[in-house]
Amino acid sequence: MKYNQMIILKNGIECCLRNGTECDGQAVFDNFNLTHGETDYLLTYPDENHFDVIQESQFLKEKSESEYEIEIVAVVDRTVVGTAGIEAIGKKYKIRHRAEFGISVAKEFWGLGIGQALTTACIECARVAGYIQLELNVVADNSRALSMYKKAGFVEYGRNPKGFYSRTAGFQEVIYMRLEL
Repeated sequence: MKYNQMIILKNGIECCLRNGTECDGQAVFDNFNLTHGETDYLLTYPDENHFDVIQESQFLKEKSESEYEIEIVAVVDRTVVGTAGIEAIGKKYKIRHRAEFGISVAKEFWGLGIGQALTTACIECARVAGYIQLELNVVADNSRALSMYKKAGFVEYGRNPKGFYSRTAGFQEVIYMRLEL
């Protein structure tokens, strides 16, 4: 699946949303470690990243060649400042209509429209891939993300009061959301 779009951020700067490629391995690896260290709302901490740059490059290569999955990078001034992707929940008949959505944006770029643009791009790609349902998990205290997902059409379908265990905040409630495509 291919994706490439230029957007203008709220601060007037251009941002390119495109497929992550094998050549982006180092930049995406660095962005992952940065974003996962800047907030307590993502699934993992940087020290839990078991990918190295070579594995990240291979992951991006596989996604760029896939018809059903994608990893999109947000690039500002030749720097990867965010990533988002869709991944199949599974290949078995009963669940192959479902995909999972994940996103992260460097804190320096929050509030500029990158998250919303990446979300919209992934929804579009999920439709093109033929998925019927796109799913995500969000920490209940992450009001900015929750608002963005609701604006995109995601609806809550459940909660887990002890979904995450934060190193600093203790238990975090996780909200399960879905979007019918």
